[in-house]
Amino acid sequence: MSIHLVIIDALNLIRRVHAVQQNSQIEQTIKVCRQALEKIINQTQPTHIVAVFDQTDINNRGWRTELLPHYKEGRKPMPEELMRGMDQIQDEFWQLGIDSLLSEGDEADDLIATIGLKVANQGSQVTIISTDKGYCQLLSPTLRVRDYFQQRWLDIPFVEQEYGVKVEQLTEYWGLAGISSSKISGIPGVGPKAAKELLGLYPNIESIYQADDLVKKYRTKLDEHIEQARICKQVSSLKTDIVLGFNLKDIRYQSQ
Repeated sequence: MSIHLVIIDALNLIRRVHAVQQNSQIEQTIKVCRQALEKIINQTQPTHIVAVFDQTDINNRGWRTELLPHYKEGRKPMPEELMRGMDQIQDEFWQLGIDSLLSEGDEADDLIATIGLKVANQGSQVTIISTDKGYCQLLSPTLRVRDYFQQRWLDIPFVEQEYGVKVEQLTEYWGLAGISSSKISGIPGVGPKAAKELLGLYPNIESIYQADDLVKKYRTKLDEHIEQARICKQVSSLKTDIVLGFNLKDIRYQSQ
């Protein structure tokens, strides 16, 4: 039997569901989350499935703050009513046959990347359910990313249209242009247009920096901010080497 692992970026799903509920009623959030999970299962037909939960403490932003202290600084905390209802929501996942994992220390993104890449590299199909475009750096013939809310694939054509670079250049792009929503600065004065232009001429940040023919306006910026670009690239890159304390048989999907 061919394997299809579905990984749900749990708080990405839950917080977006909750944000559109009138009067922020937790009961309605639970109901809509269950409906969403049922649709995801029906649409993807997984053989294995797991939901990965991030830390709910916004002050615990993981290893990336050691490199970039302002990373994700100032984000709104989880609404209190949603925080109180998390146990009920997680129980809905369990009742539908979806095991849950809590990412401790690392962000959920890194745990999801580690699980997904490990399975995809063995030739099995992996689908990540999230609106987070950061997962696009993992894209391969056996790993895909699904935006449930807009019902679209964040695939190679999406990356080309959205950023104008190759999948393997995405972290280079973010190292140059930054990610404003996560307070990843990139190089001052190098925005998306310039990053796209540079990565059309050179394959990565290091080759741009070492280029003898780099135009003066970019040479000055690279010379002044190359370390910042390297740090921003590292921060936007997903870890894929977290030690996992389980195997696939532990997350086999069995309909309830």
